[in-house]
Amino acid sequence: MAGGSTGASGGAGGEFVLKPWELHGEGREFEKLGGELTKAVAALEQGLAALGAPWGADQPGSGFATVYGQARGELVGGLRGLAGRVAGVGAGLHTMAARTADADSAAAGGFGATAVPGVSGASAVPGVAVPRVAGVPGVPGATPGVVPAVPKDMSV
Repeated sequence: MAGGSTGASGGAGGEFVLKPWELHGEGREFEKLGGELTKAVAALEQGLAALGAPWGADQPGSGFATVYGQARGELVGGLRGLAGRVAGVGAGLHTMAARTADADSAAAGGFGATAVPGVSGASAVPGVAVPRVAGVPGVPGATPGVVPAVPKDMSV
């Protein structure tokens, strides 16, 4: 999200901008990375299982097996946990995007605009459409080729 969803002005007051459609786009990227990491960990586990016991039954081999076996389990377990956390960052970004869009809608309501009832993250400005995340009903997001219209005075 470097330079994308957030930014700071050169002024002393600063500025922080969240763009829900960009957060959804980044969320999908994290979910994709989490899925790819999960597949890589599964392939690693299968490869290690296929090796069997890559050490001898003698004293040096037994010593190696003791250390390697424990480290192997910890490594695979840690990688599985990491894959889940990476995908979880994506889910968190989707939640943040929806809440940001809802807050924008609520703020716009204070200026006389109305949100579309029952739609999370709907545009608060009549006649202005907010792009949607494919396959996720009611959630705004990055739609390729679509630039959302956000009133400049409503940016947060």
